[in-house]
Amino acid sequence: MTAIDTLLSAYWPHIAFLTSLCIGAVAAVHAAMTKTDVRAAIGWVGVILLSPFFGALFYIIAGINRVRKDQISQQRDAALKEYGASTTQTITSVSQYSAPQFESLKILGDTIGHFPLLIGNRATMLQSGDETYPAMLKAIEQARHSIVLQSYIFDHDSEGIKLAEALERAQNRGVQIRVLIDAVGSKYSRPPMIRTLRKKKIPCALFMTNPLGMRMPYANLRSHRKILVADGEIGFTGGMNIRAGFVKAIAGSKATRDTHFCFEGPIVAQLMAVFAHDWRFTTREILPVDEWCSKQWATTNGSVPARGIRSGPDRNIGSNHSMLLGAFAVAQSHIRIQSPYFLPDITLLGAIATAARRGIQVDIVLPGENNLRLVSYAMMAQIDQVIKSGCRVWLNQDTFNHSKLITVDNAWSYIGSSNIDPRSLRLNFELDVEMYDRNLAQQISAQIDHEISHAQRLTLDQLQAIPFVKKLRNKIIWLASPYL
Repeated sequence: MTAIDTLLSAYWPHIAFLTSLCIGAVAAVHAAMTKTDVRAAIGWVGVILLSPFFGALFYIIAGINRVRKDQISQQRDAALKEYGASTTQTITSVSQYSAPQFESLKILGDTIGHFPLLIGNRATMLQSGDETYPAMLKAIEQARHSIVLQSYIFDHDSEGIKLAEALERAQNRGVQIRVLIDAVGSKYSRPPMIRTLRKKKIPCALFMTNPLGMRMPYANLRSHRKILVADGEIGFTGGMNIRAGFVKAIAGSKATRDTHFCFEGPIVAQLMAVFAHDWRFTTREILPVDEWCSKQWATTNGSVPARGIRSGPDRNIGSNHSMLLGAFAVAQSHIRIQSPYFLPDITLLGAIATAARRGIQVDIVLPGENNLRLVSYAMMAQIDQVIKSGCRVWLNQDTFNHSKLITVDNAWSYIGSSNIDPRSLRLNFELDVEMYDRNLAQQISAQIDHEISHAQRLTLDQLQAIPFVKKLRNKIIWLASPYL
């Protein structure tokens, strides 16, 4: 046995301990120096110090944001500019379409967004899978040139198979097709839909993965976006995945409800830009704007000023968060929020509470029974903070509603894939749309008010009546809310 072997045999515990301390110290310093949220920094430093080796390993896997530093994230901005560069439908003032207080909100969107606010759009609300999937199938069947589809979840069930078969028929008649599914979301069904699409030879890919499996450094980052664009002329986006559970004829009385949107007009080019951006990041393939995006918007006869707001753990981190802060700040009469997962950070909580305290009526509609039990527990742990400030919180008594809808003063709307929780606000790649239109905002407000008419108001007395053990459980789970 050599001297080195003898040394290692005698002192390996000490060497392992010192090595873990060095690794932990480097990881803790990195977390402290790179995290912009003090709570995130404290949390990661605590995890690393309590378990220097395994904590550091976990931080390397889930804590370091490489996307913002990836060279591809700089290259792919070209697609956004190419598709979203249209200025023929831009507007300088929103007062005539919305209300004067939203002029400053438009400036905020101009500052933080990639896209201009465009007029000439038509927006149609679609209710759950009963209206959304037939409309999407129709768009696919009528497509002549191109189809792109992106979803967090694309289940291999009756509705998913219908869409896959429609895509196959479109491809057989010469339509170019690209399908992008999130790598985590694809695992929600067995067999995964990606396998079926590949058998049909439909060009498809998984977001944030590679042939060898999940990219561990990106395992906590997901594309939550939902996009369908046909011929670059008609687009769909919102919060609904592709699942049979959204169809009442299949799921019956337990069908999940949601609200999706169909768009016509120049906003469709922005939806296409986001897809092209993500497709290039995933596959390195560039989708030329002339082949994938229409330039004929005059026939839509739309009047809705709209803009896509993309956010994610890249250089657009916090875009959705900033838009919500701006909207709550300019509200003058009424804020309506409907969200399945409501876990705002302390800044958003403060903005909502401040709006209520200055006399704004704030209505927040949440599911009475959530599909994610842990999230529901965490929500109950902090919901008292908005109730104390004067907000009205409503628990829906109907089936689970997955809709993500916000209106302010019946004149501005915000819809899309973002939940009001840490994952959507910091970790997920999201796509939302802001719209400055009174008629549409009133339509969405009426839908939320209908939900309220069938909901039960949550009070502080009800929260206080929760047994201590359950309160403690809720608080413990709430501590882990950034990772739910």
